[in-house]
Amino acid sequence: MREREMIRLLQRKLPTIGDDAAVLPFGETHLVLTTDMLYRGSDIPEGARPWAIGWRAVAVSLSDLAAMGARPLGVVLALGAPRFDFERGLLEGVLEGALACCDSVDAPYVGGDLSAHRELTLVSAAVGEAERPVLRKGARVGDLVCVTGAMGRTAAALKLFERGDRERANRLFAFPPRVREGRALAPYATSLIDVSDGLARSLHLLGEAGEVGFRVEYEAIPVVPEVEELAQSAEERREMALFWGEDFELLFTLPPGYLRRAGEAVEFAVIGEVVPPSEGIRLEEAPGRANPLEDRGYEH
Repeated sequence: MREREMIRLLQRKLPTIGDDAAVLPFGETHLVLTTDMLYRGSDIPEGARPWAIGWRAVAVSLSDLAAMGARPLGVVLALGAPRFDFERGLLEGVLEGALACCDSVDAPYVGGDLSAHRELTLVSAAVGEAERPVLRKGARVGDLVCVTGAMGRTAAALKLFERGDRERANRLFAFPPRVREGRALAPYATSLIDVSDGLARSLHLLGEAGEVGFRVEYEAIPVVPEVEELAQSAEERREMALFWGEDFELLFTLPPGYLRRAGEAVEFAVIGEVVPPSEGIRLEEAPGRANPLEDRGYEH
């Protein structure tokens, strides 16, 4: 089964799932809980340094909290590796990277676990708090479609790993979790998701949850400078910007009346608008010409 088929199966058994993290009512507020797994076979390229691996391992869970507008309360990380990989440099590097990432967003790192495993595997979990978690559903026709940061970060990093430019690749690989931005946007955003599966797939997920459509301008989508440098063609640039995935920026919808206030709190780009569901998810790549945007992206 493909990843999205497995998720649909789980949703039939667990109807409350479907957001970036689970929401647990707790007194007068909510706890927000998430977990993520990275392993050598599909998530950790050759040349990734232990520090960058540790940073990214906790950043993926912190990004889920950011996508709910939550304040981090604690992060744990479990590491499994073949016995011959359990060396001082690996452990120290992973821990230092995890601590540095947590410190960058004031998230307490509170522990974890170690075990022998067939290949390098890291499992993180994070818990946060939000009075009003922002869900994927909630977008309304007429809202603006917005994104923090720029697309193509992981796509560019992987190309640099392939080229042997490990210094720049590792720098891109350790992305900044947008916790501050998520919390700042929470009072204004009507829906929110992190761009882990690629911008195109994330738009479809947001549209499905809110039962709306989107019209997005391709030229308005920001990309990291390395995409312009490394893309060999216009088609490859499009692929890196829309479908590659694992950018971990925040995609959100915003009522036009909140544009000024949200813009004072967070830097972001407006890339489109919410339209009726009958119009679907459309990408305008030339003035006045919008075509259906393919529903594809990164799958684990």
